[in-house]
Amino acid sequence: MDVIVDRRQQPRGKNLGNRQRFVQRARAQIRQAIKDSLKDRRIADSERGETVSIPRDDIHEPDFALDPRTGRREHVLPGNREYVEGDEIERPGGGAASGRAGSNEGEGEDSFTFELSRDEFLDIFFEDLELPDMVKARVASERVSLPQRAGYTTDGPPVRINLVQTMRKSMARRVALGRPGAGAVAALEREREALVAGAIRPADGRSPQARIAEIDEALERARARRKRIPFIDPIDLRYNYFRRLPRPVAQAVMFCLMDVSASMDEHMKDLAKRFFMLLHLFLARRYERVEVVFIRHTQHAQEVDEDTFFHDRLTGGTVVSSAFDEMLRVVEDRYPVQDWNIYVAQASDGDDWREDVPRCRGLLAERILPLCQYMAYIEVGRDPSVPGGLVPSAESELWRAYASLAVDERRFAMRRVDSPRDIYPVFRELFSREGAGA
Repeated sequence: MDVIVDRRQQPRGKNLGNRQRFVQRARAQIRQAIKDSLKDRRIADSERGETVSIPRDDIHEPDFALDPRTGRREHVLPGNREYVEGDEIERPGGGAASGRAGSNEGEGEDSFTFELSRDEFLDIFFEDLELPDMVKARVASERVSLPQRAGYTTDGPPVRINLVQTMRKSMARRVALGRPGAGAVAALEREREALVAGAIRPADGRSPQARIAEIDEALERARARRKRIPFIDPIDLRYNYFRRLPRPVAQAVMFCLMDVSASMDEHMKDLAKRFFMLLHLFLARRYERVEVVFIRHTQHAQEVDEDTFFHDRLTGGTVVSSAFDEMLRVVEDRYPVQDWNIYVAQASDGDDWREDVPRCRGLLAERILPLCQYMAYIEVGRDPSVPGGLVPSAESELWRAYASLAVDERRFAMRRVDSPRDIYPVFRELFSREGAGA
């Protein structure tokens, strides 16, 4: 008997399979726990995982046990000092009202605490989010070569060998060439042993010696034929074949527009940055070919890099339409509408130069919305729970101008955000698959 000893070193993360199975099994409970914990989670916390607690009863395997309050028993457990055989014992509970009395003893654990890694947390958090109408525009003319299965070949690297096809070819060749099977040879050997031991006699009436000689000759031919015809021949080998075929790629670009004017206090800017940081994390996590363009504006707008967008302290006046002008310029220079799916996310406190509001609405209705797949606008306000904060004011002029467009425009959505607690719910509402219609 062959003995195979695996002397490889134990790999790290050998419990990964068990962990993945547990996460999959308790996915509903983990998602609910994440939803409950998101209220106080900060954007900076996205760089780490999450500790979630799920009810312990939800992860127990179902089992069956006898109900101590029912059934008939004909014995008394030894070792007690109160009852003997024949005594009637009141059942636990005694038919009293449901519920349990308190106790000054006993300890337990109400929930199961589970540590999610950063990747596990992001996978679960973003699994039901999508860019709306991701491929509504025509695909780009650019093509990439992607591997696609194209049958089998007779040569290739060992890692691509197809065992099923190889064994099929081997069996067909062995049957066609008449290679004796191991079972047929074993049957002849058993018959010979039985004849030598005198346990059986030939059915045709011949002597056992004649049948033994015939079996010896047949065994010799069978063994010789098995040597000449191998079990697996090089001509039987089949390898998976992959051919690289050009495929069109849908391209998308997300424009992030943020107001950094003097009317935006630090709390408002923090809310806007939190929203965009979450959006940026979402895009980088879900899509490999989505480009992000950052545009900030005061009375003037400019395209900036990611670090400047999130950390620069520039301030000034407020002309919202300047951000739309800069976006249209970038689209014309680098992102042809016929080749790109265009998305827009805008954050502002709603303040704008009064004469600029009609122009913003006109640009949005006539030029921005017709060329983009989807636009999300969030209006940040002052959180009344923050010490020194002011109660959010009434609807801004910019909000009223946008609201008249959002009534009939499916590609446009607008929400209010007044505190960090609102960021996650609003983000999920804007980009949920159900609401996206993707």
